[in-house]
Amino acid sequence: MRIIRYQTENEAPKYGWLLDEKVGEIQGDLFGQYRRRDAKTPLADVKLVPPCEPTKILCVGRNYVEHAKEMGNDVPKVPLVFMKPPSAIIANGETVLLPQQSKQIEHEAELVVVIGKRGRHIKTEEAKNHILGYTIGNDVTARDLQKTDGQWTRAKGFDTFCPFGPWIDTDFDPADAVVTCRVNGQMRQMASTRDMVFNVPTLIAYISSFTTLEPRDLIFTGTPAGVGELKNGDEVVVEIEGLGVLKNPVKAEGR
Repeated sequence: MRIIRYQTENEAPKYGWLLDEKVGEIQGDLFGQYRRRDAKTPLADVKLVPPCEPTKILCVGRNYVEHAKEMGNDVPKVPLVFMKPPSAIIANGETVLLPQQSKQIEHEAELVVVIGKRGRHIKTEEAKNHILGYTIGNDVTARDLQKTDGQWTRAKGFDTFCPFGPWIDTDFDPADAVVTCRVNGQMRQMASTRDMVFNVPTLIAYISSFTTLEPRDLIFTGTPAGVGELKNGDEVVVEIEGLGVLKNPVKAEGR
């Protein structure tokens, strides 16, 4: 099932599901008991918003060997975890703003895990029971600030630096899917999720060893090699085989 959050006219966002480019409302608690209404509304008639509202966004650095190499770093012995603030979230189609504080903003295409069940100290063999589904993310990064600050909060946390969506797929298999990123149609990144150093169950077990994972929380699983600069007027497109496409325009932020 593909889950979305959407708006019609001036109504508050609500959860829905997709079937053949038609939207049906999900009534009740998506993370508890719910029912699906018939999918009748054309997808073109609704506005998609970020597909969930996480309490926290956990991200994994250097989880592809070639990306660690291109950054001049060793592969970590345990997952390297940092966070992005929820205020950085934007939806598919919304604009990534390039802040004036940075001269080097880069894209990072990533598979994103959406947590569906609360858990702490989750075992790897039980991790799948805590996953609602998967979506697509772009861990936009101010690379120059990442290097000069020494820690990554500012470099990763600007408003609009967390595009994700357009939906959550509950049936997606993350074992071997091709992740790509194109900027203005030019291929920048391409690798398979099978190349991740730490797989999804390992990441969930590790992260839940120090923080409770809540429903709707996001785990960005790391980016392949090929990260590159974004410029005013660009269009960045992240695609994951079998999952979908995340597309965002890029614009320089005014004062």
